[in-house]
Amino acid sequence: MSSSFTRALRPALRTSSRTLAQRSSAIAGIVRPAASSNVTSLRRNLSSTSPRRSASAIDISDIPPTPITHLSEIETAMTESVAKFAADVVLPKAREMDEAEAMDPALVEQMFEQGLMGIEIPEEYGGAGMNFTAAIIAIEELARADPSVSVMCDVHNTLCNTALLKWGSEHVKRTFLPRLATDTVASFCLSEPVSGSDAFAMATRATETPDGFVLNGSKMWITNSVEAGVFLVFANLDPSKGYKGITAFVVEKGTPGFSIAKKEKKLGIRASSTCVLNFDDVAVPKENLLGERGQGYKYAISILNEGRIGIAAQMTGLALGAWENAARYAWNDRRQFGSLIGEFQGMQHQMAQAYTDIAAARALVYNAARRKEAGQDFIKDAAMAKLYASQVAGRVSSLAVEWMGGMGFVREGLAEKYFRDSKIGAIYEGTSNIQLNTIAKILQKEYTS
Repeated sequence: MSSSFTRALRPALRTSSRTLAQRSSAIAGIVRPAASSNVTSLRRNLSSTSPRRSASAIDISDIPPTPITHLSEIETAMTESVAKFAADVVLPKAREMDEAEAMDPALVEQMFEQGLMGIEIPEEYGGAGMNFTAAIIAIEELARADPSVSVMCDVHNTLCNTALLKWGSEHVKRTFLPRLATDTVASFCLSEPVSGSDAFAMATRATETPDGFVLNGSKMWITNSVEAGVFLVFANLDPSKGYKGITAFVVEKGTPGFSIAKKEKKLGIRASSTCVLNFDDVAVPKENLLGERGQGYKYAISILNEGRIGIAAQMTGLALGAWENAARYAWNDRRQFGSLIGEFQGMQHQMAQAYTDIAAARALVYNAARRKEAGQDFIKDAAMAKLYASQVAGRVSSLAVEWMGGMGFVREGLAEKYFRDSKIGAIYEGTSNIQLNTIAKILQKEYTS
C-alpha cells in the first residue's frame, strides 16, 4: 500500500494546529489556475481552521480578518496533492467508468490508500484527523476530474463518517471508523420510494427485540450501494410518534435479509452506483444503534445540512472542470474565420462571466464551510451554496458544450459528460425548491418583527 499524502501531512498538521489555535481564520477562496495543466497546477487560496478535535465553537471574535485568498500550508498541500491525484489517476478513467456505469474497484482502493476516505476521522481511528474544509477541498478537486468519484468521497466523508463521529457510541466508533478510514465504503440510506424531499414520510420499520432490532422495508436512490460495506439506515422504531420515531442503525453488508436490488441507469454521474435496497427481517445488534432512539430525524437534518456544502463543492468543481476543458479548446484548438474562437469578444465575455459565476459559487461554499467549522449557524449559508452552485454548474457546463461545438456534443471528450453530471446537483440532498424554502423561512424569521 502506498504512503498517503494525508499521512505525510500529519507532522505539519500537528504544528499547524497549535499555531491555528492561536489565530484561527474564517473565510473562503478563489481559484487561480495555471494555464498549462488539466487539473494539476491549480492553487486555491483558502483560510484554515484546526482539525476536528471537539464539538465546541471556535471564538474568532478577536481575530483580525484574513484576506479571502489566504491559504494555510496544510490546505495548500491538500489542494495540490488531491489535484494531482485527480489529474493523474481519476481523469484518465472518467470516460471509461461513465460508459461502463461502474466505479473501478482499483480506483476505490487508491482513494483509501491516499487517505481520501477518512479525512475527518481522528488519527486514533486510522484517519487523517483533518478539518471539514479539507474534505470540501478534496470533493471539489475530485469533481473537476469526475463528479462520480467526488460524490462517492462526499457521501462517505460528510454524511456517514460525520454521523458516526457525532453520535456513535465508543463501540460503534471502534468497530467501524477504522474500517471506514482504510478499506470500507459507507452508504447513507434515507430516501424511499414515497419519501424523497419529504424524507420523514418513511415506511421502513424497526422492531425492538431482546437482542437488538429487526428492520423491514426498502430504500431507494441510495448512493454508494454497490461499493459500500457499511450502511447507515434510518427506520421508524415507533410509528405512533410519526417522524419522532425515526431511529438510525448501522447495518453491515452480508447481513441475512439485506439485499441490493435494482441498480438505476442514470442520466449522469453514471459511475456512481445508485440502487434500491431491501430489508427483510434484517437483524441488527443492539450495539449498532446509532445515537438515541427516536433521534434519527434530528441526525438526518443535521447531517444533510453539512452534506449540502459537500454537494455545493462538487458542483463548483464540476463547473470549473467543464469551463477549463472548453476554455483550453477555445483558446488553443478551435478556429473559425481564421481566428481562435476564444479571441472573439462575444466568446470572451461568456467565458469571463462563467468564470465569475464559479468564483462566486466557491465563495458561498467556503464561507458556509468556515461558518460550520467556527460553530456558527450555517444552515442558510449551506442552502444558498448548494442552490447557487448547482445553478452555476448547469449553466456553465451547458455553455461549455456550445463553446466546443460538435466536439462538445460527442462522447469522445468530457464536455457532454459534465453537462449530464451537472443535473443531479439540483436534485439530491435537497432539491433546489427545498433550498429556496429553507432560505426563505430563515429570512422570514429574521425580518419578521
